[in-house]
Amino acid sequence: MVEKEEGGPGGISEEEAAQYDRQIRLWGLEAQKRLRASRVLLVGMKGLGAEVAKNLILAGVKGLTMLDHQQVSQEDTRAQFLIPGGSLGRNRAEASLERAQNLNPMVDVKADAGNVDTKPEEFFTQFDAVCLTCCSRDVMVKINHICHKNSIKFFAGDVFGYHGYMFAD
Repeated sequence: MVEKEEGGPGGISEEEAAQYDRQIRLWGLEAQKRLRASRVLLVGMKGLGAEVAKNLILAGVKGLTMLDHQQVSQEDTRAQFLIPGGSLGRNRAEASLERAQNLNPMVDVKADAGNVDTKPEEFFTQFDAVCLTCCSRDVMVKINHICHKNSIKFFAGDVFGYHGYMFAD
């Protein structure tokens, strides 16, 4: 049995305790409370981005903002499960929003069709963690510098067929 705190800041409701019971048993109530308070920015909604979004939403972060300025391509319709059929030409983040939100209604999921390259430094400070996929090295270095300076957790990764990489700061 997991002890629950009702109502207070950082507390966990009965509904949340039921939803996240396995996770609480795995890593503890305090870790789940920290997760439930986390706001995450996810950049790039191709195949890897969809997997990361799914895992964060199911884990129960407080909020997830999916940022992608690209349009849905034919490849996306086969490689990205959050995009419904008939979305060709729509923005990838916006096309992914409904299915992403349906994974866990307790998570505030948002779509941002903007370009990460044009976001000001202040934009990133509203998040506790930033995860980049589908970004150039220059963009990753720039945003990692912003995150490091503002004590924001930073993750970057991508997949190319059977190969991939991941970086955490």
